[in-house]
Order: sequence, then structure tokens, then C-alpha cells
Amino acid sequence: MNIEKLKEIVRTVLPSVDVVIGYKKGLDALHPVPCFVTSPDEIDALVLNPACTHNLAAYLPSLKKKTAVVVKGCESRTVVQLVQEGLIKRENVVVIGVPCQGVLSARKVLNAINHQPVVEAAFENDAVIVKTRKAETRLALNDVASDKCLTCQYPTPVLSDHLAGEQVESKVDEQAAYQDIRQFDAQSLEERRAYWLKEFDRCIRCYACRNACPMCVCRESCIAETRDPHWMSQKATLNEKMMFHMIHAIHLAGRCTECGECERACPMGIPVAKLKKKINMEMKELFGYEPGISIDDKPPMYTFKVEEEKIEEHKIR
Repeated sequence: MNIEKLKEIVRTVLPSVDVVIGYKKGLDALHPVPCFVTSPDEIDALVLNPACTHNLAAYLPSLKKKTAVVVKGCESRTVVQLVQEGLIKRENVVVIGVPCQGVLSARKVLNAINHQPVVEAAFENDAVIVKTRKAETRLALNDVASDKCLTCQYPTPVLSDHLAGEQVESKVDEQAAYQDIRQFDAQSLEERRAYWLKEFDRCIRCYACRNACPMCVCRESCIAETRDPHWMSQKATLNEKMMFHMIHAIHLAGRCTECGECERACPMGIPVAKLKKKINMEMKELFGYEPGISIDDKPPMYTFKVEEEKIEEHKIR
């Protein structure tokens, strides 16, 4: 990730936009945070490394101004999907693409160093060196990478007005991208049900997954909290937890860009992204559609056909 190239692009772009959304240093080197650059004096505070994990495109629907945004491959798909759905206007967004070799999971890194306070962190190609008060630990990026990166097919942004670095070719083909889902599907129905009941039983209904999701844009009238109509209670029962997560996943059918924000934000470490990825696999097989790949595509849920080529209707007699 080329921070100097990024700063050069931001200096070029800034006069033509109201704000540039990027990353700056957070509470420690493992937790950069989003920042909003509005003047040249703020450009030097920008950072760019494998710890920059937030999907900055999530801010676009709420910003009613000309905006430039820094995006990696999966996040560029979010921009495309937002444009497709009319949630943002393409002419109001300048996309600064960053080719990506993978981002780390802060949770995995902290587990590897026994949750010692991080004093400093450095990034060297395919490794991260983490320094605590007691020791210095070198970790292979592949070992602490976010799960989404292990099956990423789009390391280079699919849409960009400026590209901060050389293109990166994916090492993952379509078959391998969903291999983990197919392996999970090979289990019996009872095994899969038991797995999800165990996972969702840990849910505390904090809605971090929903709040972090860039495609969850109806938060003022979310089915999980609305009282008119009153679909769900706020009880922390397993049935209500399961209901929320199933609805959340179904509402993202044909829309999830696999950015992994839902899973990253979950304080309980529940693999909620697996549900959305499963639906994406089905959308690909049934409709030949991948969310956020081309602005000219029409999401399947936005169209209607009397007869779908790959769906055989049940005959009612």
C-alpha cells in the first residue's frame, strides 16, 4: 500500500471536492480510524497499511456533498452497489482506489500476543511486527489476515478514478472463493442448525453488525426496532436473535459486497458474514450476478421475470 502515492492523489483531488475520507492513526497502530480531510494541512495525518480495515464507503449515503473516498477492492464494490441502488450519485463521488494484498484482523493479532497492549506495529510486505511492553512478535500476514481476504477475488478496486499503486491480481478463482461455504453445506441439516443455534446464542443484540454494514440504510425504520409495524421484540431469546440475523441476511440478498464489516464489528466474534456469503453464492448460481461488480448491472431483486431460467417453479395441482 503506497501512502505517498495516496497523499499525492489526495492533494490533487482535494480542491475539487468538499471532503476526502481516508484513515488516520487511532488508539494504537492496530486500529486506524476514519478521518475526513477538508484542508491540505490534514493530508500528512493520513495513514495506509493492512490495519486500515473500515469500509469508508459506508459514509457516502449520509454525506450530501461532493466526496472523495479511499477504497480497497471489496469496498469499491460497495460504491458500485450504492450507485446501482440510487443511494448515491456517481458524479458526486471521486473514487481513490488502493490495490490490496489483504488486511489484518485485529482480533487475530491480539489473540496471538495474548492481548498485551500494543506499543508499536510495523508492516513489512507479508508480515506485521507487533511490539508490546514485554516482547516483539513477528506474524505472517496470512496467519492474521481477515477471513474475507483469504477468498477475495477483487484485490484491485473494480471502480476507481485514481489508483494509488500497481494492480494486484487475485490468486483465488470462483470455485475456491466459495469452497468454505460448500464444505459447510455438505454437513447435515441438523449439524448446520446446531452450529447456528450455538453461534447466535452468543449474540447480545447490540446491532453492531447492522450499524457497520454499508448496505443497511434503513436504520431509522429497521425491522429489529420499529414499533409500527411491531415485527420483533427486544427480548434476548434465541428465537428473536435468530429472527434478526435471518432477516438481516435476507435483506442483503444480491446486495452484500462481502466487505466483512458485519463480522469485524461483532464484539462476540460471531461469523455472521458466512450467512451473507452463502446467499451470494446462491445469487451467483441462480442469476449469474455478483453484487457491486458493474454499475451497468441490474440487481436481481430489482427486476422481475415471469420465468427465471434457473428456477423451476413447483407445480400446484
